[in-house]
Amino acid sequence: FCSGAPTLARRTPRAGRWCSSFAAMAALGAGGGCSRARQLRRLAGICRHLEPAFAGMGLVPIRSSALSSSAGAPSAGFRAWIVDAHKGKLKHRAVTDFKDVSELPRQDPVANVTVRVHFSDLNYKDAMIIQGQHGLCKGFPIVPGIDFSGVVEQSDSPLWKVGDEVVLTGNKIGQHFDGGWSGKCRVQAEWLVPRPSNFSLEECMIIGTAGFTAMQMVVHLEDFGGMTPAGGHVLVTGAGGGVGSTAVALLAKLGYHVVASTGRVEELGDYLRSLGAAEVVGRLEGDGRKQPLQAQRWGYVVDTVGGPTLSAALAQTKHMGSVAAVGVAAGGILDTTVYPFVLRGIRLLGVDSTLPWSVEGFDESPAAWERNRAERLRLWERLARDMPSEALKKMHSATTPLEDIPTWGDKLLAGNVHGRVVVRI
Repeated sequence: FCSGAPTLARRTPRAGRWCSSFAAMAALGAGGGCSRARQLRRLAGICRHLEPAFAGMGLVPIRSSALSSSAGAPSAGFRAWIVDAHKGKLKHRAVTDFKDVSELPRQDPVANVTVRVHFSDLNYKDAMIIQGQHGLCKGFPIVPGIDFSGVVEQSDSPLWKVGDEVVLTGNKIGQHFDGGWSGKCRVQAEWLVPRPSNFSLEECMIIGTAGFTAMQMVVHLEDFGGMTPAGGHVLVTGAGGGVGSTAVALLAKLGYHVVASTGRVEELGDYLRSLGAAEVVGRLEGDGRKQPLQAQRWGYVVDTVGGPTLSAALAQTKHMGSVAAVGVAAGGILDTTVYPFVLRGIRLLGVDSTLPWSVEGFDESPAAWERNRAERLRLWERLARDMPSEALKKMHSATTPLEDIPTWGDKLLAGNVHGRVVVRI
């Protein structure tokens, strides 16, 4: 491409400028002021702009193994969901056949491990993406699915070898890059963790991002919120969902008095008590802005709902209590005052279970990877220790094929699913 810049510049000035940028970036090398991962992503973007112009000159790019998993013997075909949308309006979605992972629409140019995906799952975020909702993805078209479990099929990294069973939750797959609703997924080696020996590949997806997030919330309340069984009752909002159900089971196993809050008390009461809830109550009431200091009811809160529910939970948390927040199902606006924080010392803990690394806009340093990987491994170790196997079975609502995902997604967004839905790839 660089050698073709002079000719191209004469024919297509804009493409010539892209060529000059490409050449300049290539000359920078590894010490050019940005990470190798970011450089390669920028160069790949320039390549995509240049390809049509060079095709007109009779030049065809040769793709390296960094951009394609097809180096070596050809691999078997597979199916994947493709969703395309523009400004929140769905344009196209379908299960599509592919021959090679490089054909997928939003590949990470620095990905170096190809995984044959066995299972994925359905999260609230996934259900929104398959409807084409705005603000969740870096761009469209894309393969959704923020989680997967499977077996390494090809690896250019010493971290993994062919045949390793691996799990990936978060790290922006299915949002920035193609995700797990595909027979194959190519990702960066550092994003993967080994399958915990206590769980099968399918059970890892019963847990998925939802269970991983629930465990993270519990750990953050322990580490940063001072949570102990002696500190009072623990409220779990949105308790019928995947995060909420897992939190109820984990907290009950750890000896806490769990109060499960749900808008479907009659329908889900027995289910939540079977997971370990000591009490099941309806949705929280009370205006957290007009009444920011209400009766002190909860020592700690796991909030998976957000909006007015989180506002009310803050107003009802006991002095020096802690609230871990992760949900936006009731809205992204927190309408409250500073009084719960300055008069009662309430600690509000935000949780981001994606733990992104080597993703544009986030820390790409080796230290960040070590920190995120250590947290991922710790959380999976805690899940292996603290997640009751019987509760995991009760939380498993269904395992669905790819074709039925839209139906389950609509049910999930309508609040008609409890526990977890696994996707068999």
